[in-house]
Amino acid sequence: MQKYIAEELVPHSGNMSLLDEVVSVGEEQLQAKLRVRDDGIFSRNGHVPAYVGIEYMAQTIAAFSGYHAKERGEEVRLGFLLGTRKFLSNVESYRCGEELTINVQRLLQAENGMATFECEITGPAIEQTARLNVFQPDNVEQYLKGRN
Repeated sequence: MQKYIAEELVPHSGNMSLLDEVVSVGEEQLQAKLRVRDDGIFSRNGHVPAYVGIEYMAQTIAAFSGYHAKERGEEVRLGFLLGTRKFLSNVESYRCGEELTINVQRLLQAENGMATFECEITGPAIEQTARLNVFQPDNVEQYLKGRN
């Protein structure tokens, strides 16, 4: 596995770049870690709402896509979260400072850039799962202008 830092793989910057480390990557999966930060836009009174896990999952999918793009010699491209299904969480929030492990597994990849991932977040007494549908157009600028 080629080593990349998470910020090289995800098209986010500043306090919206939430992943700390890419642990492992395979042809269909990626594992990342992060420490829940108290300096981000999501933290309130030492906690981050559990629904932010969907963003953690989405950024892990972006890291998966970015890793494979770099391995092909391509640029990291922007993608879009289309929807979330079956989001289950045994917590209402994370405590700032907790370390989380995020696993994503690609289930389906269509030629038009749409994909489905099974996602899981684990941490101290934390279990979350969801299925995310994402879209990565070939040309983001044209897509945003409505000329896909």
